[in-house]
Amino acid sequence: MTTVTPHDRTREILERLIAFPTVSAASNRVLIDYAEDLLRTAGFTTQRIADPELPKSGLVARIGPDGPGGVMLSAHSDVVPVEGQNWTRPPFELTREEDRLYGRGATDMKGYLAAMLSLAERAGKALPVQPLMLVISYDEEVGCQGIRKMLPGIQALGWRPELCIVGEPTSMRPAIGHKGKAAFRATLRGTAGHSALAPRFVNALHLAGEVLTTLRVLQEGYAASNTRDTAYDIPYSTVHAGRMQGGTALNIVPDRAEIEFELRHLAADRLEDFEARLKQEVEALSARWQTEAPEAGVDVICTNTYPGLDVAPDAPEVARVSALCGSEEVIKVVFGTEAGFFAKLGMPTVVCGPGDMEGQGHKADEYVTKSQLAACDNMMDRILVELTAYSTRAQKPAGL
Repeated sequence: MTTVTPHDRTREILERLIAFPTVSAASNRVLIDYAEDLLRTAGFTTQRIADPELPKSGLVARIGPDGPGGVMLSAHSDVVPVEGQNWTRPPFELTREEDRLYGRGATDMKGYLAAMLSLAERAGKALPVQPLMLVISYDEEVGCQGIRKMLPGIQALGWRPELCIVGEPTSMRPAIGHKGKAAFRATLRGTAGHSALAPRFVNALHLAGEVLTTLRVLQEGYAASNTRDTAYDIPYSTVHAGRMQGGTALNIVPDRAEIEFELRHLAADRLEDFEARLKQEVEALSARWQTEAPEAGVDVICTNTYPGLDVAPDAPEVARVSALCGSEEVIKVVFGTEAGFFAKLGMPTVVCGPGDMEGQGHKADEYVTKSQLAACDNMMDRILVELTAYSTRAQKPAGL
């Protein structure tokens, strides 16, 4: 049965999830405790994957027969901070107003997680003949760091789903692509001295300026390239410098500076090619400045990466998700997701979830509409029909 309001149980679970202030800087274990208890009660086998250093955990769960097949659903548990934002409603309480459900994470992405857990309870009563697998990660909002640490544990399970749906907000449209990302830190080494004698020293900020020029040249190369994907608002790969610092006082020549920058690249633009070009430029820059001071130079390290997603529009998993979500509008998204990690494991993966990232994600007074959450519940009900001999028509879902 197709409903126009979310299941009562989905709304109840969302209210509990939003009450957990799982910003990326904090622990997520209270939320994981809640989810694990719910899933075990529903009949799932669960396993925590603890972070080796941080007070955080991921959670995986499964119900149904052993072996390949079935569907895997994935969500992250962390949310972005609320500090510095002008919230007019309590961020960690669910507020209902007309068609909107307000609270931090309502769109990104506790709405989808609530629908996942609500489905899990229904699946536990339905004797699925194909497996349903759930993955709840952490630290997605800080560069998909949690799922990277969880991957060995997930691989060890040997799961081989026919379909994986990552529920980032797409307004319930199948998303088949996003750019990959690599983050870098450049450390610029100069020589310190009194500013009255500045020409005798190597100013690390001058090196930083040359590195910024190099990054701009690399960006211009991508912008002028014939490698493009018009499904993206910016149809080419982008290089962006987001943070620079250096120096201690105006009268001291700075001997150290740092720049943090990133590459967001199309599938056709290999990260390795960017790194090779960057290394060539940086080594030439360092060699030139070392003629003035041997200790001068530039060191660049890659601090984090996550893979892009690039699914063929005619792939079977795309048609399947279109049927499940009720939308034939296939899109690509500008933001990164964990989907590329699952795709690299050989799992057919599509991104599809409730809410609009551009309209609500990471903003004050974040919300998800009831109609979007209901559309997600409808997708979950169709998944349950596929996985079991159970028919949702035998039940009358309650609405908000």
